[in-house]
Amino acid sequence: MASEADLPSADEREAALVARLEALGIAFVTHTHAPVFTVEEAAALRGNLPGGHTKNLFLKDKRDALWLVVAREDLRLDLNGLSKQLGSPRFSFGPAELLIETLGIAPGSVTPFSLMNDTEGKVRCVLDAGMMAFDPLNFHPLRNDRTTALSPDNLVRFIRDTGHEPLIAALPERA
Repeated sequence: MASEADLPSADEREAALVARLEALGIAFVTHTHAPVFTVEEAAALRGNLPGGHTKNLFLKDKRDALWLVVAREDLRLDLNGLSKQLGSPRFSFGPAELLIETLGIAPGSVTPFSLMNDTEGKVRCVLDAGMMAFDPLNFHPLRNDRTTALSPDNLVRFIRDTGHEPLIAALPERA
């Protein structure tokens, strides 16, 4: 089973991401901050950082399919509604070992940038259509003590370059 000890260092992970973004000619800005593990911690820490702030959910469905759902941080996502919308059986959160094994990232640092580590294409990516209206969008750069901002178009371009085709959809909200 994969563990955090199996991962490259945070500096190595971020350097690989930066190299890939630069190779694609994608403009981005990275901000340094104290480590954050929850949306609430990030909101309290970010101050006036502009753009859309996000949450990233690593999910596994009942048939063992893997999903990365990227949404606005304030979206009250209805997971049952989402499973119906996607035609996928019931979702649960993917275990840490599976996250490390498939996306090469530790819990607390989940990001669409981690799709670059899913070289076998095991994870399907879903992007919240409402989130895509914000510019820039903010994500962890494969570590949780930094935030990297880029445009929505460049996010999609990056994801496609990893071999994943993101599904952009209006996501269901809990009442």
